[in-house]
Amino acid sequence: MKRQSRLAEETARFADMLAAMGSEQRLSIIRLLLGAHPEGLVVGAIQERTGITSSTLSHHLERLKHEGLVTVTREGTYLRYRADVDALRELLSFLYAECCRPQGADALVDLKAEISIREGDRT
Repeated sequence: MKRQSRLAEETARFADMLAAMGSEQRLSIIRLLLGAHPEGLVVGAIQERTGITSSTLSHHLERLKHEGLVTVTREGTYLRYRADVDALRELLSFLYAECCRPQGADALVDLKAEISIREGDRT
C-alpha cells in the first residue's frame, strides 16, 4: 500500500512539473538554462535571449522554481537561475521506468499465448 501511495505522490509531483513546462515560454526557458548549464543565467540574460517581458518572465521563473525545475541564487543585485538537472533526470527516469522492462516482455508473451489459444479455439 505504501508503494502505491509513493507512486501516486511521485505521479502528482511529476505531473505538476510537466504542467509547468507545458507553456511554450517556460519550456524555452528550461531549454535555454540547460544550454547554459552549469553556470546558468541571470534574469537579464534570460530576458534578452527570450524577449519575454520582465513581469511575465518573473512569473514563469517563479512557477519553474516552485515546481523544482530551476534553482535560483542571489549574486549581489542579480538573480542567477539554473536548470535543476537532478530534478529533470528524475522526471525522465520516471517517464522511462516502464520502458523495456521484463514485465512488458512477459505481458507480450502472455498476449501472444492468449491470441494463440483463441486462434486454436476457432479451428
